[in-house]
This record gives sequence, structure tokens and C-alpha cells, in this order.
Amino acid sequence: MDRITRGLAAGAAGTTALNMVTYLDMAVRGRPASSTPEQSVEKLADVAGVELGEGEKAENRKAGLGPMLGFGTGLGAGLLYGLLAGRRRFPRPVGTVVLTGLAMAGSSAPMTALGLTDPREWSASDWASDVVPHLAYGAVAALVYEALN
Repeated sequence: MDRITRGLAAGAAGTTALNMVTYLDMAVRGRPASSTPEQSVEKLADVAGVELGEGEKAENRKAGLGPMLGFGTGLGAGLLYGLLAGRRRFPRPVGTVVLTGLAMAGSSAPMTALGLTDPREWSASDWASDVVPHLAYGAVAALVYEALN
């Protein structure tokens, strides 16, 4: 299996883990879903000059496209890792840290650039809500990449 396919498979598995940890956190703490994916869709549509529609139709499109940004980030981080790692065998902790960092940067950097968030202003709870699911992403993605190598 080539490194791109391994990276994509690892990214898909990591994304599943991230989503599971996020939804478990929402269920345990009773917290709402983040609104930043939908806000990102709205900002990106504005920048691209794409009309999302009116009212409920626009809200539904944002709700559908927001998670797709997350899937793209997860797959993209896995793909990039595959390109960086190639056939090298990084120790799993190194792979976990690299994949966690790629996924966090891939999600936070665009939202920061769009003016939707500023990690410098996050509380400890905000950081935990971001780091823990991304760490699950990194651990699972590194495990799957190694298993497929």
C-alpha cells in the first residue's frame, strides 16, 4: 500500500476517533456542539462569493458543510503525514505528536485566519476541549499508519 493511501486511511481512522471523543465529551458535560465549523463555512462562502441560500436552507447547508471541513482536515493531516513519513517508521509517540499537531494546526489556523477564534485567548477548558480529541486523532492515526506500513 502506498504512503498516500496509508495516510488517508490513518486520517480517516483518526477523524473517527476525534469525532467519538468529541461527542462523548458533549454527552458527558452536556455541552453544545461548536459553532465554529458553521461559521467557517459562512466566512468561506462569503470570501468565495458563493450563496448558501436563505433562512433554514442556508442553516442546513452550513450544518452539513461544517463537519465536511473537519473530515477534510483529518484526511489532509493524514495525507500530509504519509508524504512526510513515507516508509520511515517513526516511534508511535512521535507519530502521535506529529499527527496531533497537524490536525490541530489544520483546524485552528484557518479559523484563526478567518477571525473566528484566537487560541491566545482560550481558557484551560477550551484547550482541553481541543487537545484531547486531537490527541485521540493523533494516537489512532499513528497506530493505523504503523499497522499499514
